[in-house]
Amino acid sequence: MTTGLLHADGATVHFEQRGDGPLLFISQSGEGDAHRTTDLVDALTDDFTVLTYDRRGLSRSVLDDPERPVTMADHTDDAHRLLAHVADGPALMLGCSFGAVIGLHLAAHHGEQLDTLIAHEPVAPWLLDSEADAHRRELAELQALFAAGGLTAALPAIAASLGIDSANADTEPDLTPQPMDERRRTNFAHFITTEFTALRADPGCRDYLTTTTTRILPATGRTTPATVFDYQAAHRLGAVLDRPVLTFPGGHNGNTTHPRAWASQLRTTLRTH
Repeated sequence: MTTGLLHADGATVHFEQRGDGPLLFISQSGEGDAHRTTDLVDALTDDFTVLTYDRRGLSRSVLDDPERPVTMADHTDDAHRLLAHVADGPALMLGCSFGAVIGLHLAAHHGEQLDTLIAHEPVAPWLLDSEADAHRRELAELQALFAAGGLTAALPAIAASLGIDSANADTEPDLTPQPMDERRRTNFAHFITTEFTALRADPGCRDYLTTTTTRILPATGRTTPATVFDYQAAHRLGAVLDRPVLTFPGGHNGNTTHPRAWASQLRTTLRTH
């Protein structure tokens, strides 16, 4: 593994590279930092040079001014600068949930940096037309739950919003433990208080998605309910692009619950599409 620090506009971003082969940039979901998908990365490094990072404000990526709001434009610029720093040509990208929204903005505004983006269940209210405001209110309600009752109150509601059935978790065996330690609790607090606000304020980039040079592949989880907004956003993205929606193992967090199956499907998908 090689690690580095990138000085961006308003933050210092920690990143890591592992493996050998074409560059595959993974933008994580939720509160995930560079280590969130460690089992998935382990399963990919024979075929790809995998680039992961801590989003600004998470773990080792420090904000210059913690009181300054973080926007989707900030996250997009960080990803743009990171690829400009490490890539020698168009990269492959996997964006999951929040990371998929970053990927869509990157494809829209810096399409020359990406060959292919797999956008798995983007949490992008702006993809949902008349229902967008309802999902922005849903994010605000989740923030209010966290403000009143902390993670104990907020996490079950967030899981339900995303179609995650925590009581009946279907996972591959022998996964690396991801305990809810102080690092994750701090990251979750930043995610809910700061990044939910960025999602609510995000105007989107749909008008640019049909003209970008990036090949965008929408995806969803096999067990994600069709009633939840991340599933619906993935299918709306497919309709905008006139592309079929790929189905990956597991649900919204399949990248962590089914990493080996995901690695196998990623290898196949990135070679055949």
